[in-house]
Amino acid sequence: MGSRSDNGASGRFAFDTLTGMKTLAILALGEVLWDVFADGERFGGAPANFACHAAILGADVTIVSAVGDDRRGREALTILRGFGIDTSRTQVVPESPTGTVTVVVNDVGKPSYTIHEGVAWDRIAWNDALEEKVNRANAVCFGTLGQRSEISRNTIRKCIEIARDAGIPRLVDINLRPPFADAACIRESIALASILKLSDEELDEVCAAYGIDNREPVEARLRQLRESQNLNRIVMTCGANGAVLVTQNEVVHQPGIAVAVVDTVGAGDSFAASFLLGVLRGMPHEINLRNACEIAATVCTHAGAVP
Repeated sequence: MGSRSDNGASGRFAFDTLTGMKTLAILALGEVLWDVFADGERFGGAPANFACHAAILGADVTIVSAVGDDRRGREALTILRGFGIDTSRTQVVPESPTGTVTVVVNDVGKPSYTIHEGVAWDRIAWNDALEEKVNRANAVCFGTLGQRSEISRNTIRKCIEIARDAGIPRLVDINLRPPFADAACIRESIALASILKLSDEELDEVCAAYGIDNREPVEARLRQLRESQNLNRIVMTCGANGAVLVTQNEVVHQPGIAVAVVDTVGAGDSFAASFLLGVLRGMPHEINLRNACEIAATVCTHAGAVP
């Protein structure tokens, strides 16, 4: 079986006039929020974290989201713009607060989340200006959590459908956050993607959504998932054990990078940003996977998802 192309946006490169290098236009779709820890608030949200790290790595990033007309919303926009991210497609929703998540980190740095509802990023509305941004992108990244409301889900999926029809690579980063996770959203999101990124902790639930036997070896399940869904590639992070990449022709394993962990918030988002840019830049699989693991490991050594 073939696989969905990752090269459909190859004609959309701009050039940096100072370096002469190709500049990748990346569109991030979904939640912008604040993670509220015991010791204070930190800017977050998987697409926002992804956007910041993609910008750090040299991409021209636009984020499609929504914030409230409040202090947190204004601060979020300031932070995003500080990374050079285009926020012109991030909407301000006066009647809803900027999103917040209460985060509790355990003794080994693993977070648990309480994701508050009725917030701005649940109200990302469609407008025609989004279509132009999608069509100018080299790749689009989206997740499952950002689709928990009908309004945002419809907007995100319309963007992804436009990207799919234009042959633009589409990375879905599965982020299962109970109670905002279900088999239908998993299947519908992966059906729109060309690249799947997930964690080893999410593998069982993703496979269950397709009736794939979770007693099978991990590599066999990833191969079956890739082939059955006609994905170009699947990359799975495995925490301290590194990551594994499955393509049409090979499986690549990358051991973990040993670091002193402060917290793991945002590590997967930085991994996704590095990995996607490596794919678009034609980086060899082994080098790309190691680079993404190294960047994610570095994120684990400081508090918060972005510098």
